[in-house]
Amino acid sequence: MSSIESLGDGELILRIADRDRVAFEALYRRFARPFLGFALRRLGDRQRAEDVTQETFAAIWRSAATYRPERGPGAPWLYAVARNAIVNQSRVRIDPVSEAPDVAADDPGPLEQAESEWVRGRLRRAIEQLPEEQRTLIELAYWRGLSQTEIAARLGIPLGTVKTRTRAALASLADRLDGDLF
Repeated sequence: MSSIESLGDGELILRIADRDRVAFEALYRRFARPFLGFALRRLGDRQRAEDVTQETFAAIWRSAATYRPERGPGAPWLYAVARNAIVNQSRVRIDPVSEAPDVAADDPGPLEQAESEWVRGRLRRAIEQLPEEQRTLIELAYWRGLSQTEIAARLGIPLGTVKTRTRAALASLADRLDGDLF
């Protein structure tokens, strides 16, 4: 750990007050993620939380000279700066878009829907032809969204076995469907 990284929060703030960029970078590395999470929980919007985080560090740079170590440790002062930035951001009015822009619909048309149904049916038939142990793995992974670790726990088999059977099942499906889908 470098010597700057071992400094306390208050010491870093005091150095920032003297315009020490290395201290500022160390403080940023230490608090950027926590401040982002703090702002995200308060605002519920990632873009606004990122803006607040940026504004928080700009405010720290501007107002570090106002920090008084005799009043308490650095972290509460830093979070007060972040809280003020959040309050300021929450006061910003976000006007709704008055008119929806003209864009192509995301919904598939009749041709795409028919093709998708045909592919889905072909895939379902190919999965039904898999051996039971492989079919179960594919269904748990792709239809129920379980991870391989969760599948291993549910079926009571080793993770390596799940991986091997899944690979075999996908290879078998690829062979069965090769050229049949398009």
